[in-house]
Parts: sequence; C-alpha cells; structure tokens
Amino acid sequence: MNMYEMLGNKHNGQRKKFILLGSLMSLLIVLIVTISVSTVHPKSSVHISTVSKATATTTAPFPCKDTLYPKACESQILSAKDASSTPITLDDVLNLSIKSVIDRATLAKSLAQNVSLMNQRENPNSFTALDDCVELLDHSIDQLNSILDSKTTTPSPDDTQTWLSTAITHQTTCLDGLQTHKFFKEKELIHATLQSNIQHVSNSLVIHKSIVSAKTLKVSTAGRRLLSDDFPTWVSTGERKLLESSIKDIEVNAVVAMDGTGTHRTISEALAFASLVGGGGRTVIHVTAGTYNENNIMVSAKQSNVMLVGDGKGITIITGSKSAGGGSTTRRSASFGAGGDGFIARDISFVNTAGPSKGQAVALVVTADKSVFYRCSIIGYQDTLYTLSNRQFYRETDIYGTVDFIFGNSAVVFQSCNILPRSRGSDGKVFITAQGRTDPNQNTGISIHKCRIAGTGGNTYLGRPWKKYSRTVYMQSFLDGINPAGWFPWNGMSTIYYGEYMNSGPGASTSGRVKWSGNHPSMTPAEASEFTVGSLISGNSWLPSTGIIFESGLGA
Repeated sequence: MNMYEMLGNKHNGQRKKFILLGSLMSLLIVLIVTISVSTVHPKSSVHISTVSKATATTTAPFPCKDTLYPKACESQILSAKDASSTPITLDDVLNLSIKSVIDRATLAKSLAQNVSLMNQRENPNSFTALDDCVELLDHSIDQLNSILDSKTTTPSPDDTQTWLSTAITHQTTCLDGLQTHKFFKEKELIHATLQSNIQHVSNSLVIHKSIVSAKTLKVSTAGRRLLSDDFPTWVSTGERKLLESSIKDIEVNAVVAMDGTGTHRTISEALAFASLVGGGGRTVIHVTAGTYNENNIMVSAKQSNVMLVGDGKGITIITGSKSAGGGSTTRRSASFGAGGDGFIARDISFVNTAGPSKGQAVALVVTADKSVFYRCSIIGYQDTLYTLSNRQFYRETDIYGTVDFIFGNSAVVFQSCNILPRSRGSDGKVFITAQGRTDPNQNTGISIHKCRIAGTGGNTYLGRPWKKYSRTVYMQSFLDGINPAGWFPWNGMSTIYYGEYMNSGPGASTSGRVKWSGNHPSMTPAEASEFTVGSLISGNSWLPSTGIIFESGLGA
C-alpha cells in the first residue's frame, strides 16, 4: 500500500499520522531551503558587499577550480567570508563545509526515520531502503562530528579523507536504495537533500587534499614485513596476540554455545550483553562450533572494538538465506553485518544459502572502519561480500561467489586470500569484483595482493566497473581460468582505474586485455605501491594494534 492509498483510508488514526508527517515534511522543507539559501546564496552584509566571487577564489589558495562542483565551492567560501570578520583560511572553509554536510545529513536522516516509523507501524517486520538510509547516515554523521570535535583525539589526515569518502558512499547507497521506493514526495525531498550534500562532501575532499598537500603522507612501501608478526599498524601488540593465540590463552568476555555450556546460546544475545558492559576496550566473544542462523545479525556502528573468535572455517558457521529475490534490500540480505569500528573476526565462516537464482544475497556486509577478517570463509553466489565503506583488511580468507561477489566502495586490501569463483554453467559469466567509487577524490578501491584466484574458465572476469570511477587492482597474485579480456564493460571505461602488476599463472597474460583508457595491464612499481596496505588503507597506522599478519608494501 502506498502513501496515497493510505491517505484515502477512513480510519482517523491513519489520517492523524499522515497529518503529522505532512507537518514534519513542511518543517523540513523550510529548514532545507534555509540551509540552501545560506549556503548557495549568502546574505548581504558589510563584509560580503566588499568581496566579489572573483576575489573570493583568487586572493587565497581556495581550490574551487579543482573541484567537481566549483559553483557550490565558491558559494561555500562566500558564506564563510560572510560569517567571519577576519580573513578566512582553508581550515575555516573545510569546517564550515563539514558542518553544512552534517546539517543536511541530519535532515535527510530525520525524514527517512519518520517515514520508516510509519512503515513499521503498518508492517512491523518490514525493513526497507529507508532503514538502511537511517543507519548509514547516522554512522556518517558520527564520523563527521569526530572530524570537528577533536577534544579527545585529533583525526589523522587519512581518517578525515576516509570519513569524507564514506559520507559520499553512504549517501550514494541511500540514493541507490530509494530508486524503487514508493513514498514519492518524501523520496524527492531526501533525494534533493542528499544530492546537494554529496556535492559539498566532494568539495570538502578537495579542500582537505589542498590542506595536507604540503605534508608527506606517503608511508614507505619497501618490501618488508611490519614487525615480526607482519600485521598492519592499526593492530596493537596486544591484539596481535589475540589473532594468533589459541582460544584457551585468550581472555574472553562471552562464550556462545548452542548447547548451553557457554554464557549465551546465540551471537545476538552475546552482542547485546557486550553493548551493556562494554567500557571502550576490546570485547572478545568466543563463538564455539555450530551453525548459527539468527536471521541477519548486525553489529551496530555504535558498538566498537568487538572481536568474534570462532573454532575454524567450516566449524563455526554464521548463516542466513535472505535475498533481494526474497524481498530484502541488498544490505539487509546479509547473514552478518559488521558496523562498529575496529571489528575483528577470526576463524569463522559467513554463509548465505539463498542460492544462485535469488539475485543479490550477501553473506557479509562491512561498514566498520579499521576492520579485520583473518582465516575466515565467506560463501555465497551473487554479491557475497559487500565491502560497503571505510578501511578493511582480509588475510588468509576464502571468498566464494558468482556475480560481483566482492563489491562495494571501501578501501580494502585482500592479502594471501583464496578467491574462488563458482560456475554458472557454460553460458553464465562470472564477475569477481564490482567496485563502486563515485568520486575521483575518494580514497577507495579494491586491492587483491598475493592472492590465489581459481577461475572457472573463459567465462570468469576479474571484474566490471559498477560506478564511474571504479578502482580495482590485482598484484603479485596467481590467476587461473580468467577470460583473456580480463575485464567486462559496465560504466566509465575511461574514468576507471583497473590495474595488474606482476601476476602469474595461466590467466595472468595481459596480451588480450581490454583496450580501455582506464585499464593499466602493466603497472609500474610506483603505481602498484599506491594500492598496498601501507598506502591504500593507511594500514601502518592501525593494523599492528590488531595483531594480524600483513605486508605493508609490495614485498618480494
């Protein structure tokens, strides 16, 4: 039932609900217009009357000409000048821009949340793209506030670039999900707000880049192993031990056992317990052997530093069977979702059993920043692993699927993993990756480094460009059973970046690769170094604290 059918309902209760919703929409429209006017058309004042657009962009090193949306950038600078009685800096403009982004995202979240509540009253067990919007926008708002609120810790330049990139990804994901939504008037409001907001986030990325351009942000990508354990730096010494130690040597906070011998029978119960007792440190949950089908487990973005330790691949199994074909959104089809920053999983299988005919059916979705998956398996068909956003690292993990089975717009590195395409029959094409970068200034991309790819023959492709600025590279990996063209067309063949570097195996020859201008079949060592753990996911700053083995650079 859509909104207009509901409005025709004779029950007064429903009329009242929609009258309230209409009032909320009216208020939101006023607020949106107010923000738009103050941002795009600044009010006149003594200060602004002496500043033209030309001087606003030429008397200071404001990089509007380098942005995708220069008019919005110029208006933002004029707003900053209007609000200040002293000369403004790039930092002032960036802070004002981020504040504006937060305001718009908050408005869009409020509208989506209220319409979602209406939907929940009518269909208590129904979750829609609006619910995805609420959670994704909320996550980004928290991250953007962390950029502005540096009272406790100052975010690094990599943090700022990642969280701005994530804000674009989350808002784009929201827009994609709303394409088939039935609440047209609300959808139009949310759509307009987010479209404008994405422009300001995009400009913020360029401004941020200008601020840090004079600093040396690159880490050494020499072929070395970091520390004796070989894990990236966001992993502390203590957490290195958590990843490598036997479970009997780890102090755990909760034990999940289906037979009742632990502290909880389900993972959901253990996570709920951990959220109540968590004190900001690492929370370790041991999930013992068994198959856990708990209907879409989600670790909230508010619940950070959770670690799940299983008893091994194929022994501890988290499973589900939701799918787009079964009426779920892509994100909510996931058997398991990791949203809290600093999430770690070890020795667990994540499975979606919906089958090849059900369309998108995610086994694992990840939005957790600085997350790690070690010695896991991720099994499904279409859209198996949704690396949606933020920085992620996978080591010694097996990923199975058929269509776009590694996809999303995170900054992610797979190292020493097995990537295992599943056959779709003699005529069915298999696509390993579908990367979703929408802005050239996002620091996102898929890097497959020192992995083994076992293709299904001539119908298997390394990937296809889901979005206009898609980025995917295969480096120092063993390729077998890959179509000679390597890549399959979709979007932005001139604006993408697809690359290969020193791969081996029967599928590694690049002589027959596609001739797109965005394809780089013979990357140089310098180009390849941009996609290492140390560079792409700034791993030297956070992976060592997790304890996971990793190689910072290209290595031997």
